[in-house]
Amino acid sequence: MRTCVLLFSIVLLASCSMQQKIHKQAQQLLIKDSSLLEAHVGIAVQDNETGKLLYGYQSDKRFTPASNTKIYSCYTAMKYLPAKLPAAILTDLDTAILITPTGDPSFLHPDFTTHPFFEKLRSINKPIYIHAENWQSAALGDGWSWNDYSEDYMTERSAFPVYGNLIHWYQEKSTKENPTNPNDTVDLFVYSIPEVEWPVNFGKSGNSLRIERDQYRNAFTLFEGKEKSATVSVPFITQGIQTGLRLLKDSLGKEIRLADEQTLKAAKGIKTETVYSQPTDSLLKIMMHRSDNFYADMCLQMVSQQVLKKMDEDAIIAEVLKRDLSGLPQQPRWVDGSGLSRYNQFSPADMLHVLNKLREEQSWERIKTIFPKNGTGTLRAYQSRKDEFIYAKTGSLSGVLCLSGYVLSKKGKWYTFSIMVNNHHGIPAVIRKRMEAFLEKL
Repeated sequence: MRTCVLLFSIVLLASCSMQQKIHKQAQQLLIKDSSLLEAHVGIAVQDNETGKLLYGYQSDKRFTPASNTKIYSCYTAMKYLPAKLPAAILTDLDTAILITPTGDPSFLHPDFTTHPFFEKLRSINKPIYIHAENWQSAALGDGWSWNDYSEDYMTERSAFPVYGNLIHWYQEKSTKENPTNPNDTVDLFVYSIPEVEWPVNFGKSGNSLRIERDQYRNAFTLFEGKEKSATVSVPFITQGIQTGLRLLKDSLGKEIRLADEQTLKAAKGIKTETVYSQPTDSLLKIMMHRSDNFYADMCLQMVSQQVLKKMDEDAIIAEVLKRDLSGLPQQPRWVDGSGLSRYNQFSPADMLHVLNKLREEQSWERIKTIFPKNGTGTLRAYQSRKDEFIYAKTGSLSGVLCLSGYVLSKKGKWYTFSIMVNNHHGIPAVIRKRMEAFLEKL
């Protein structure tokens, strides 16, 4: 009896000692740091083998997660999407082919060198029709910043994305052998992929190539930069799937028409074929390493099509929360796939929960392939001496910095962690260094 009490006391003291040490480091490096005195800070650290919470500071409070939301989107995609992305569903009507889009964001995207579905379309010798009756989401998400419409991180969603729903502009300059000779000239080439016939104007030149799109129409203003070569991508207005179809016509060399009611009626009851495109994990890796908003939002749409037979962002979020994440410590507010929305609210404890679910349901090697580690992707600034230090996802908006993932201890043990900072007025690079120092101490 005395031995048991003694052992229990030793474990309890060790546990208290660990919490006190972590709290001291958290106070010094984060909570009472001069750059964060007026900010809201939440921290949670857990031993994911035992499930024991090693440390929590406001871990049950809700924060704006920014791109930490992508951890939830990644969990959903890893669970429900097949090994290859569903590119589209085809119905053979004998005299024509009907396409039911599935929201694949990789179609003709320059991130990928091969496009199986494009080749499939080229090989079809029948009239091709398409419909988007299964699309039940908005082009832009709730709570997105409306005046960022011309930025590549706020691309419109659609049932049938083409070229990533972006116009990719390129500037190239050719210089003569003797550029100091005033008689020499510099040839400027500006072109886009895909080529567009929309209004294009030239504005005043600056240091860097810049492209602005009109808010309400596909018209562009180009501001020449001093770079020898430069690339800028700008979202186009999708008009559902109509803009994408117009752009695809030139690339494909034939027209895909919108299906009428009679064609849709004729397709009912006919066996369908699903065509696949890229390996799913190749897209998820880019999504997490680059923090790609468009890929994250479209992942939810693709899962919605797989599970609910429609692309409905609100419906699939509600379904996943009910079906897979009902045990979350706090009820979150989850409104989009990317984290662009400031309506999203998650607690650090919620972040631990989904990270632990990932460890339970997926192989550790798969997680390590998809999540960026220190020194890569959005974790380039986290330069640890160790090859493996953290696998995590960053999140940043104005006044928001978050970091959630897995950290490796000296004893080779992985801990799950979440650090969430809201309403800060500090320098983001300095705060990131504080987070890194806390994790190194941990």
